[in-house]
Amino acid sequence: MRRHGLRLATTAALLGVVLTLGPPASAQAGTAALKGKFEEIKEPSTHQPGKVKLTEFADFYCPHCHRFEQEAVPILEKEFGKSLEVTMVGFPVMPGKLPTAFEMYEQAKTMGKGNEMKRVLFRTIHKDKTHLLDRVIRESLIREVGLDVKTFEEGLASGKPLKAVDLGKEWGMKVNVQQTPTVLLDGNIKIEAIDPDNLRVVIRSILDSDKKK
Repeated sequence: MRRHGLRLATTAALLGVVLTLGPPASAQAGTAALKGKFEEIKEPSTHQPGKVKLTEFADFYCPHCHRFEQEAVPILEKEFGKSLEVTMVGFPVMPGKLPTAFEMYEQAKTMGKGNEMKRVLFRTIHKDKTHLLDRVIRESLIREVGLDVKTFEEGLASGKPLKAVDLGKEWGMKVNVQQTPTVLLDGNIKIEAIDPDNLRVVIRSILDSDKKK
């Protein structure tokens, strides 16, 4: 277990993600007052004053996504509290993997346990090294997060979770997600170089700009 005071710079180094997909824009129309490195994309803003919505496009099988969830997200949530809303969108990029984990996450979201299932799935895949999520494994995980197995499995069989996964992939492709994790803030501020220090700067800048209005 890492110490509570782990510095964000250390977290960034552990993530080991360096993306060079083009120069970031930090002073485009509508975001001129914001600090940090980001790209403003042509999507509607979902911003609500006093709150930032962080949408992470992630693959359950991606080690960088696991580290981001384990190390960066808790630090950001602790600092910004209720002013930050974090949501994950499944965006499979690792080859040869079944979509079961993503479907389980989507089904758990509909039953009010998305975050709990997300944590359990990342742990199962990366720490327990269990990649085949057959019915026996699923039942154990479903019970662990406190959901009814029969209802959950019926939801999976309905095909709706898979459709939700497909919609998430379509969204990611629309905003040109090329690797995971990629973050959107408030729907139109894209940050591909997942540097927690930079995320802090941009999020703080958004919240500070609200106070000045």
